[in-house]
Amino acid sequence: MAAASAASATSATSATAINRNQVDLSDFINWSGVECLNQNFSHTFTNALNQTCRDNDSLLLESDADEQLLIYIPFNQVVKLHSLVIKGPEEEGPRTVKLFSNKENMGFGNVNDYPPSDTIVLSPENLTGKSEVVKYVKFQNVRSLTIFIEDNQSGTDTTKIQKIALYGTTVETTDMKGLKKIEDH
Repeated sequence: MAAASAASATSATSATAINRNQVDLSDFINWSGVECLNQNFSHTFTNALNQTCRDNDSLLLESDADEQLLIYIPFNQVVKLHSLVIKGPEEEGPRTVKLFSNKENMGFGNVNDYPPSDTIVLSPENLTGKSEVVKYVKFQNVRSLTIFIEDNQSGTDTTKIQKIALYGTTVETTDMKGLKKIEDH
């Protein structure tokens, strides 16, 4: 029992250490490549994802034909995703959120063909802006993130999202020019 408590304390400490270095990844999104399937064109992904819009609760992303949304977010450099915040109305906010790392060209027809990197089931309390930590080990070298909103809280016809914020770090690449050759002796 003591070993389990020590392991738990260690993981809590490392999770806290990880949190301190996290940044908002919106600056690293390749905005021209973002796609959102089944969005209402009066209420697009920009309202929920863009830093200047997402804190205005009157602006939101809304689904169109049914409750599902499929959002593809490419990054302009490799990132490590640590957590995300999804904010939405209690009744129409998303419930089941599936995250896919580095899966391109996904559509509603093939989204179930791939196992998600992580699945998050949100409660109405989670939709108030609470940060959700992802399976960090699965999101170490992320070039793109696909977010599949499978359903919403109450089964209504449309899903509404006020905010999607992604937090993590960039992956530092090694500068090969800066390395010095080790001479053989």
